Amino acid sequence: MSDFDIVGPEAIREGVATDAYFQRTEAALRHAGKNPRVVAEVTADQFPDGEFELLAGVKDAAALLEGYDVDVDAMHEGRLFDGGPVMRIEGNYLEFARLETSLLGFLSHASGCATAALETRVAAPDSTVFSFGARHVHPSIAAMVERSALVAGLDGFSHVAAGEILGKEASGTMPHALMIAFGRGNQAEAFRAFDEAVPEDVPRVALCDTYGDETEEVLRAVDTLGDRLESVRLDTTSSRRGDFRHIVREVRWELDERGHDDVGIFVSGGLGPAELRHLRDEVEGFGVGGYISNANPVDFALDIVEVDGEPAAKRGKLSGTKEVYRTADGGHHVGLRGRPGPTDGESLLEPLIRDGELVRDFDIDGAALRAREDAERVGFGDE
Repeated sequence: MSDFDIVGPEAIREGVATDAYFQRTEAALRHAGKNPRVVAEVTADQFPDGEFELLAGVKDAAALLEGYDVDVDAMHEGRLFDGGPVMRIEGNYLEFARLETSLLGFLSHASGCATAALETRVAAPDSTVFSFGARHVHPSIAAMVERSALVAGLDGFSHVAAGEILGKEASGTMPHALMIAFGRGNQAEAFRAFDEAVPEDVPRVALCDTYGDETEEVLRAVDTLGDRLESVRLDTTSSRRGDFRHIVREVRWELDERGHDDVGIFVSGGLGPAELRHLRDEVEGFGVGGYISNANPVDFALDIVEVDGEPAAKRGKLSGTKEVYRTADGGHHVGLRGRPGPTDGESLLEPLIRDGELVRDFDIDGAALRAREDAERVGFGDE
């Protein structure tokens, strides 16, 4: 028995991380001597409805499918989609049938987190926004959450092990636990210990709402750290917060009045796009947690749309192999493969795997740039 309830990479790669009915399906098809060549598409919505979502998880999906005798086309990570397939798999069905459960999980969960992260990004486009939500999810998927946040264009994240996986350094300074460990009235000692203990390249950001009034604790941090203080963070629980914007403005006023206009204000604690819009002109940065990590997965399904060259589909799904396009005006269009698309349409499904070999590189920064450009193009998050 494993110490932790975690399905390992070997089970995922080998197709054991699957729903039982796929194993039954394989047995039935092998018994009948059937293994048709199919085209299968991963789709959330059949037709565009104006509700765009951000694609993520393609890197993990590609790692899952690599080595199997299939051809795969997919949108790039960081693309916004609105109806039609985001991925297409062509091959003999038994080659990939058992992989469906994990494939959809990779794409669905990551795309949900990435979409939520993009909502926060566009809500405060000129602010620093970090992902602080790893504590709300199983630790085995923390790297997925943080990578999805980066694909959406967030500036960083808090999870150390995720950073080691992603090749990015985690961000974060001090929690309330540090302040409480020093005791009420000893906030200055906590600030000083932090300053003396952590490396110089760690920003001196003081948490200023543990025991007393936010402004009072901010001024105590200024008195303690002086010019070494880069920013202050307010993480006041919503039950005691009152008018958070007023609190932030008061802190800003008192800092400026004392000549500390270079000290930034960072806020966190139960924030989403609405709060970011409300506060973005008063603060330098945000930490967003549950809004990203707790996002609902995108409801992707994988459907066979062609069998041995003939259109096929279950009720409620569109048969035939499809293409999707982005037009210059930001429109998202779905059409049948082999038929003309929009005159100014850019085809969004591009080669990912050919004969089992990966033919695409992955770049988080490139995906983030793609997400920003696509968001502007389609008007994602416009109020």
